[in-house]
Order: sequence, then structure tokens, then C-alpha cells
Amino acid sequence: MTDNLIQSTDDILIILCRSVQKVLTKASAQVISFSPIVQKINKTCLKPDIGCFTIFEGGLSGLLIMNFTSEAAMDIYTSYMTNMGMPREELSILHTSDDVANVLGELMSQAMGHFQTDLRKELQVSIKQSVPKMLVVNKDIAISIDTKIDSPQYRRVSFETEDHRPFFLELGIEHTEFETLFPFEKEKDENIEEILLEAQQKHQREEDERMALSSLSQSSKVFNKLDAED
Repeated sequence: MTDNLIQSTDDILIILCRSVQKVLTKASAQVISFSPIVQKINKTCLKPDIGCFTIFEGGLSGLLIMNFTSEAAMDIYTSYMTNMGMPREELSILHTSDDVANVLGELMSQAMGHFQTDLRKELQVSIKQSVPKMLVVNKDIAISIDTKIDSPQYRRVSFETEDHRPFFLELGIEHTEFETLFPFEKEKDENIEEILLEAQQKHQREEDERMALSSLSQSSKVFNKLDAED
């Protein structure tokens, strides 16, 4: 008789880290890496310069936080947008801009979608998530889950871009273990290119809508001016 496979918090953390790594690597067309060393912490916090958080629940409950330095945020944002074909001169130059927050938020949403798929494939567990919230912060802000979690555990993992710009993943999760009772067939890997294509198309639609509204606003001003002259 063989031993049953048991997977716990750090195994789930590895699945999450790999999901984030895969999505950001493909989106930015650069090598994104994370440390093999995990840090046990006492709480989860949003930290400067720009942070993102999302809550997930279902077969597993927890809180994910991503903290980016301004350099890492701009590195990922710029690489992603130029990889989409956007001219560099048309990109935002400040990490505080809405465009940077929107792009990072969308990438985190895609990473969580990939995490959901991998959890279902690896552990046969389904979760649902809240929409990731991006915030520009200049000091630490403690974030906790507004539900009671038995024996919460907290972890932090360091990531970096190809140019060694650091950012960090923090995870708050309930203490749990998954034991495989019998072998099962895993689902096929999700196509990250399709995920990112959907994200790019969504971003392009939003940009087209913004340009259309801007054009409409300019036309309205011209008509109002002509009416005033008459």
C-alpha cells in the first residue's frame, strides 16, 4: 500500500506563485522569477509603492496581496504595453497613473484566474475571487479578511523582474491539508496566450471607448461654440 499524498499551505503557495510567474512572464515577454525561500509573517499588509489585494473563497479561503515597488510596477507595465504593440512615447511615465493601476489589476485578475484553474486541476478544489483592487500607498496598511478563518497562516515570497526590480506576494490562508485518496486524471493546462489575448482585446475596447468619448466631448465643445457665436 502506498502513502497518500498530502498537500498543505506551502504547496498551495507554490501553485499560486507559479500562476503569477507564468502570467507575468508571458504578458511582459521577460523572465519573472520568485525566491525558493518563503517567509512566515504575522499579518498581511499593503506596502509602498503600489499594492493589489483580492479575497478568494469556496473550497479554500484566503487573501492575496501583491506589493510592487514603483520601479517594478513601471517595468511590468511598460513591458506589457510595448509587447502589445503600444508606442513607448504614448505610455504613462508615473506609477500613480490610472493606466498603470488598470494594467496591473488586469494582470492580477488573469493570474488569479490561472490559479483557480491550477487549483482545480491539482487539488480538485474550486474557488471564486473578488475583483483585484489596486491602491497607490505611501505607508504600510494592514489588510485582513472579513470572515473568521481557523488557524490563519501568513506567507511572503519575493519576486523580481528580469532587470531585478523587486515585488512581493503575501498570502493569508486558512490552515488546511489535502490528502489524495486515490489517483485521478488531471485537466489539461490552460492556454495562457488565450487568456492574455482576451485581456489585450478588453484593454483595446476600453481604449477605443475612451477615445470615442473624448472625440464626442471635443465635438460637443465645437458645436456649443458655434451656437454661442450665432
